[in-house]
Amino acid sequence: MRLVTFSEREGGEPLLGALDGEEVVRLAGEGVPASMLDLLAGGEAAIAAARRGLSRGERRRLASVRLLAPVPRPGKILGVGRNYGAHAAEGGLAAQERPRIFVKLATSVIGTGAPIPKPGPVTKLDYETELAVVIGKRGRGISERDALAHVGGYTILNDVSARELQFDVSPPQTSFAKSMDGFCPMGPCLATPEEFADVASIELRGWVNGELVQEGSTADLIFPVPVLVAYLSSFLTLEPGDVIATGTPAGVGAFRKPPRYLAPGDVVRMEIPEIGVLENRVE
Repeated sequence: MRLVTFSEREGGEPLLGALDGEEVVRLAGEGVPASMLDLLAGGEAAIAAARRGLSRGERRRLASVRLLAPVPRPGKILGVGRNYGAHAAEGGLAAQERPRIFVKLATSVIGTGAPIPKPGPVTKLDYETELAVVIGKRGRGISERDALAHVGGYTILNDVSARELQFDVSPPQTSFAKSMDGFCPMGPCLATPEEFADVASIELRGWVNGELVQEGSTADLIFPVPVLVAYLSSFLTLEPGDVIATGTPAGVGAFRKPPRYLAPGDVVRMEIPEIGVLENRVE
């Protein structure tokens, strides 16, 4: 399934749904939770109820609704820096021995189609196309062998970054640079694990104003998804709805020659075929 959180109008009530071609099916009925977070926390029984709801739910044209971030307010957003071999290389850095972790605050989350606000003082606004893991089962001390059983689904995440605060100050302000309002577009949906043939070979691409700027595969991850889930859970409890941003391929604006930073009016489009397209305009 490709699950969504949507509203029928600007500022409207968040509703739980699923994509079916060019339609959104509202998921409701016996056993179906009201929100994505509750659906994930409900485990297999809630997912089974949602599948039943696909055949009987009210349908709306996709173009007539507003897609929100699949999990509009995650409990935790955990980012992984320099986790693609090609991205580490473009920055002139060797592969790390352990994952480099930062956080993005929940207030930075927006959905596809929502504007990315550019703060006035920020001049080095950058994009990062990422596969995001959404936790579906609570766990601490999870083994790599069991890690994928704790994943509720996957979405696309744009790890928007103010590079001057990440790179040009001492000490670096990485989490601050990545947590400003609107700096975490996610969507368009949460694709459940059966949508993927192999999480170790997911293709992802990113465009700015129609120009392909990023193209990669999770085959290039230094720390694959099971490793990240196990590593993070060795320090903290992962809960349903938590998000792990797994890193970005080569091609970010900061390391292009010359650097290419985002400006108001730029359109950032990101695609993972199994998930869909995440697109946002900078304002």
